Amino acid sequence: MVRLFFSPWLKFRFSMKPGTLTHTIAVCLSSLSALFTPSAPAQNAPTKTKLSKKHNRLNEDLLLRVDPLGYTPRPSVEIIPVKRGQDRFPWKQQIVTTVFWIGENPTGNNPVPNHASSWDAAWAKNYGGYDSPNRENRHNYIPADFTPQQNPFYCALPYNDKAREGHRAEAPKVVPWFKEAYQGPGVSVCKDRWIAIRKGNRTVYAQWEDAGPFRTDHWEYVFGNERPKPNLNHGAGLDVSPAVRDYLGLQETDVTDWKFADFKDVPPGPWAKHGDNNTFVINARKADREMASAQKKSSSVFRR
Repeated sequence: MVRLFFSPWLKFRFSMKPGTLTHTIAVCLSSLSALFTPSAPAQNAPTKTKLSKKHNRLNEDLLLRVDPLGYTPRPSVEIIPVKRGQDRFPWKQQIVTTVFWIGENPTGNNPVPNHASSWDAAWAKNYGGYDSPNRENRHNYIPADFTPQQNPFYCALPYNDKAREGHRAEAPKVVPWFKEAYQGPGVSVCKDRWIAIRKGNRTVYAQWEDAGPFRTDHWEYVFGNERPKPNLNHGAGLDVSPAVRDYLGLQETDVTDWKFADFKDVPPGPWAKHGDNNTFVINARKADREMASAQKKSSSVFRR
């Protein structure tokens, strides 16, 4: 039996702000595309409703256990092999995109605090605090009152590769980088992965840090050629952080294109500055340690 659930996580106010005619048409077209996705019933999207898009998501993810002997993923989506000269990760276009943030406190319509992710039970603590979405409380893409300990450019996609023990049965087959990134049964191969997100002529780079919106099992969309499933946010298929929103100038509900990006293809930018999980920061610290070690060794040889 397939269980659908809302996860604890964002829960931003679903209200379409006035925008341009082009933006409105794009959202509507994306919604219609999602509504006609095979095997998924159409749903009407409410307005001006604060939603818990990941209700009980962490508990579901932590308790999930897929039996590899009793479960075989349906080969309903073709994973197209990449030919020489082609982009390894093609753009997924016209995806309804919503905003979420770390550390949101519970409210009447959202009783679950937003302090955990699918892969980090202490996400808000490890981030360093509340990633306020209010623009007046932000400066240079980060909260004005503290420096985050993780990359403020983060996002969520509706797939979690982890099961209670090990990985989901389909993960080794559908995650393109599974073999190269595998570090054991307890480590997600999706967490911290870089993706490119574009709106108009601007492109931002963010790290994948949570599963959602609404679902954690839609590998056919994340890695295949399906569209996002219908949901209460116009078929949203991507959640982005306030930093991503601000860099691209997004509305709270908008339409973007996105694709996975190998780190070698990620250029420097404001997304390269902060975070213990940030590949740029990790590499810089490693280089500093190696330089310090080499200088110490050189100094020791000279004294002799």
